[in-house]
Amino acid sequence: MQLPNYREAKTRDKREYQTHSYHLLEKYKKKYEGKTYFLKTYGCQMNEHDSENIMGILEEMGFRFVDSMEDADLILLNTCSIRENAHNKAFGFLGRIKHLKETKKDLMVGLCGCMAQEEVVANTIKEKYPWLTFVIGTHNFYQLPEVLEEALKTKTLQIEVYSREQDLIEKMPSNRKSKYKAYVNIIYGCDKFCTYCIVPYTRGRQRSRKKEDILKEIESLVKEGYQEVTLLGQNVNAYGKDLYDNYSLAELLTDVSKTKIKRIRFMTSHPWDFTNEMIDVIAKYDNIMPSIHLPVQSGSNRILKLMGRRYTKEEYLTLFHKMKEKIKNCAISTDIIVGFPGETEEDFEETLDLVKTCKYDNAFTFLYSPRVGTPAAKLEDNVSKEEKEARLYRLNDLVNTYFLENNKKLVGKTIPVLVEGKSLKKKGEYFGYSDTQKLVNFTSDKDYEGEIVPVLITDAKTWSLDGKVSRS
Repeated sequence: MQLPNYREAKTRDKREYQTHSYHLLEKYKKKYEGKTYFLKTYGCQMNEHDSENIMGILEEMGFRFVDSMEDADLILLNTCSIRENAHNKAFGFLGRIKHLKETKKDLMVGLCGCMAQEEVVANTIKEKYPWLTFVIGTHNFYQLPEVLEEALKTKTLQIEVYSREQDLIEKMPSNRKSKYKAYVNIIYGCDKFCTYCIVPYTRGRQRSRKKEDILKEIESLVKEGYQEVTLLGQNVNAYGKDLYDNYSLAELLTDVSKTKIKRIRFMTSHPWDFTNEMIDVIAKYDNIMPSIHLPVQSGSNRILKLMGRRYTKEEYLTLFHKMKEKIKNCAISTDIIVGFPGETEEDFEETLDLVKTCKYDNAFTFLYSPRVGTPAAKLEDNVSKEEKEARLYRLNDLVNTYFLENNKKLVGKTIPVLVEGKSLKKKGEYFGYSDTQKLVNFTSDKDYEGEIVPVLITDAKTWSLDGKVSRS
């Protein structure tokens, strides 16, 4: 049994890691033919892509996906640890599974992902959820076949969670959610240690994939007909720093743009690592989308310092305006935390002022959620829950105003949309996303699913656009 340890998880050193190719042992191939699985995912895009890999592994083992946990022989939860709400949802779902297991004795249940990497969660599982089959973390989910085998053989809960990251595993099988858009990991982990964030502990240190492996994966996706890739990392802008002397995300974006993939996105960016060279590359290549997620978290320098964000409001705004000036039709989204320990009304007003300046195209806003083991969890918090919720309401009211304002500017214009599917509600209506990552619902006499088509925008809503295909 391997339990996570925060002291070990936060260690950063110069040891080198190796790259290995994934290989499912012959004895596990199709071993579970006839068995079914249900997988529920919480959290970010990297969690979603991890789930695609987990599904790929399970299906090589013979499992077949079902969309109802009542019909499954194996239920897996791929979890998120970034906010308390995600914790509560996962534990609540485990409660539902426990009731199901009381009538379905042979049901296998696994918990994996970021929550599994938390000391407090692993100990809670061990004490209160011994009926689970296994727990695996973010660093070793590729060992699912072995861990499941051991659990079934010993009929005891197996907790195998490495505190420190293992070597990089290439050529993982993947059951991708979309036939047109694909996630591609380029860097794992984070070394920023923002004071509120648990990710450096759950995902480990920064480890970049080799550029050759990334480009080979994208070239394969192009051959399979994919139209769009999103390059993923907890801090994607730090790509290459741990691996190369003179090859960064700017150079990688340049090389990816030459693979003939039609759309390139990347996330999530830390403002500290966003370089002028990156801005120039995005502005230069048409297949790098002019849509950038740039989390600010707060508009107060005092709070930014307490958060350990490594930039000031003024530095963030300089970067923001540089992007807007150099990148044509640039749309910028952000993350904002409300109610960080000690946040005053004056601090919050500074955040509102920054939003009024930036007028974001999208924003993900959250109440501060203390995570056990982070420095911020030890800070005195003298802001009431009621005041925090009131501030979040005011912030959301403001950002929604700008979402609608920016969308209205597109009415009467024709924009490129990657068609992702048909509407479930209206015949002849489809949906997709623009180059600036806006949801577009549109009518068409022809099915263009999987293609990028010009759409004339006829109406704007706060979170979506309406239109019609203008292709003749």
